[in-house]
Formats: sequence, C-alpha cells, structure tokens
Amino acid sequence: MNVIVDYQAGNLSNLKNALDYVGVESQIVNDAASIYQADRILMPGVGAFGPAMESLKHSGMLEAIQEKIAAKTPFLGICVGMQLLFSEGHEGGIFPGLGLIEGAVERFEHQLKIPQIGWNQVSYRHEDPLLTDIPNNSYFYFVHSYFGKPTDAHVTLATTEYGTSFASVVHVDNVWGVQFHPEKSQIVGLQLLKNFCTMTTH
Repeated sequence: MNVIVDYQAGNLSNLKNALDYVGVESQIVNDAASIYQADRILMPGVGAFGPAMESLKHSGMLEAIQEKIAAKTPFLGICVGMQLLFSEGHEGGIFPGLGLIEGAVERFEHQLKIPQIGWNQVSYRHEDPLLTDIPNNSYFYFVHSYFGKPTDAHVTLATTEYGTSFASVVHVDNVWGVQFHPEKSQIVGLQLLKNFCTMTTH
C-alpha cells in the first residue's frame, strides 16, 4: 500500500485525489502501525520546519518512518516533507531534521518576491526513475520561502532558478524529495507521482 503521512502539516486530500486520478491506490494514515505496513511512503507538508518536525514526533510515526526508510522502503517527501529530510532547518531558529540528507534548509536571500509562488522550471542534473517520461525543464508548481542546500551535490537530481539555483529534486538511496507540489503540477506532476508509486524497488 502507498501511504500518505498525516502529521497535521499538509493538504492531504489534494495528494490523494491526484493518486486516485492516475489509478494508484493510497491511504491517508496517522499511526505508526499503518506506517509499518506501507510499501511506499509519501510525506507532504506545508508551514514551518520546526513545528512540522515536532508534529511528526508527537504523532508517534517518526520512529516508524525512520525504521521503514532504513529497511529500504521507498519514501517521497513533498515541499516541507522534502525539507525535513535535511540535517537541520533554519526557520525561526535551528531545528534538527531527519538527517537523511546532509545539509541545511535556509531562507531565500534575494530581491525577488518571497515566498516563491507559481510555476517554475525544473532542470535535470541526473536521470532517475522518478523523472521517467517527464521532459527536462518542465514547469512545476512551487510555494515556498525556504530551500534545502545539500552538502553533497550528487544528491541533487534537479535544480530550479529563483534568484539563485537551488535543489528542487533530491535523491539518496530509497529516499526522494521534491520542493514543488506535484499534486498541483498538472500532467507532469501526476506523472511524477505515478512514477514513484509504480517504480520497481531494489
């Protein structure tokens, strides 16, 4: 089963509706037992890094998610769900993240409007099953003021330009993260979700 993690930090119905549309079965869950039964895990998120991490801890699902990732269960973090993959977030202080990707989540520092809201291009640095049948430089829908800065450039699958070049898709082992909202990104976003939920695990 593909599970969508409900830790009170995301718009879950849009994501489930998108998966329903592409014919992928999924279930919204908010308990550790359901996480342990998952074949794939999708973790959306909106809002601030620190409160999102605290919500994940208080839900009782954090340890289950960590164990499933260690057991090579495919995991996709979306928006703040991607940011939580990093070592720490710098929003309103310094907060520890999941530590699956070494690096920090920092605020945009430029003259463009913050947050970035709207469509922007995603440019590939590496091929990956998550990006199958999605043309390079496709437009995806973003809403964010912070972005992850991986210490190791090799984990960055794709970048986006918004005052600076930032990692908009990351991948390490069985873990992927996207800064944009695939559930709001029309055809290409639906394809990405379908790719994740149907890719062969290894």
